[in-house]
Order: sequence, then C-alpha cells, then structure tokens
Amino acid sequence: MRLLSLLTLGALLLAVAPAAQASSTEVSFSHPEDYSDARFSRAYGRGADESVLKELQSFIEKLGQRYLQADQRLQVQVLDIDLAGRYEPWRIDYSDVRFMREVTWPRIKLHYALEQGGKVIANREAVVIDQSYLQRGNRYFSSDRLRYEKAMLDDWFRRNFGPQAHTQN
Repeated sequence: MRLLSLLTLGALLLAVAPAAQASSTEVSFSHPEDYSDARFSRAYGRGADESVLKELQSFIEKLGQRYLQADQRLQVQVLDIDLAGRYEPWRIDYSDVRFMREVTWPRIKLHYALEQGGKVIANREAVVIDQSYLQRGNRYFSSDRLRYEKAMLDDWFRRNFGPQAHTQN
C-alpha cells in the first residue's frame, strides 16, 4: 500500500511539474511577403515560403525549450529573413540550386522580448548573421535546406540565453 501511494504521488508530481516549470517561446512573422529571401524555390523577388516559416518557427521554439530557464518566456517577432546563398538565374541548368558564396551569408532580423517571473528583462531588436558560415563546421545534415540558418540561430541562442548568458545578467 505504501509503495502504491509513493508511485501515485511520484506520477502526480511528474505530471504537474512540467506544466508549472516549462518555459515558453512564441514566434511570429511580420510581413513575410516583404522578406528579402525566404524561399526554397527560385521564385525571384521578395517573399517567403510557408514551409520555410514553419520550419524556422518549430526550430526557434525548440531552441527556447533547450536554452530558456523554467520561469522564462520568450516572444520572437521575425522581421526579415535572407537565407544563405543565392539562386543564379543565368545558370539555366542549375536554376533550382542555391549557390553558397562567402558574401551570401544567412541573416535574420528579429525583435525579441524575454520575460522572467512575469518581468521583462530584455526587449531588443537583433540582426543575427553568420559571415563565416562556410568556414565553420555544421552539425546539421547537408540535406537540411536550413542548416546554415539553424547553426546560426543555435549559436545566437547559446550566446544570449545559455548558461553563460545567465551569469552575465
């Protein structure tokens, strides 16, 4: 009987603890039709593919789960996206290939607000770039079309919300 009571109590605590302690991250996209380059296709001009937005939203939410403290809440508003590389329309046989060059680094402009315990502790705009994206190792698969953007965001989250960032505040 005592074992059953302990197991029931343990299950109850496990069920309640994540809800009370879970950090949250909300991602929104401001005027994606005006984004510099957020397309997986060669549709030249400004705009964003829905699949790019969904994948980045999911990834940013996962980074929030990984790096934020339990009582923190992060709101991210993406203002512009410029994916790594460029389509080169003059390359007729490679019109669906994104060419990576040292001058075509990934860039994401965003505004974020970080709350801790209900109090806003950061409310900033940031331009996240990785000018050395071709010189560094990348832990994401080469088949991942957003591997450079993910590595860049991962580094940015680690610097701004990781354990060393908490000791600097």
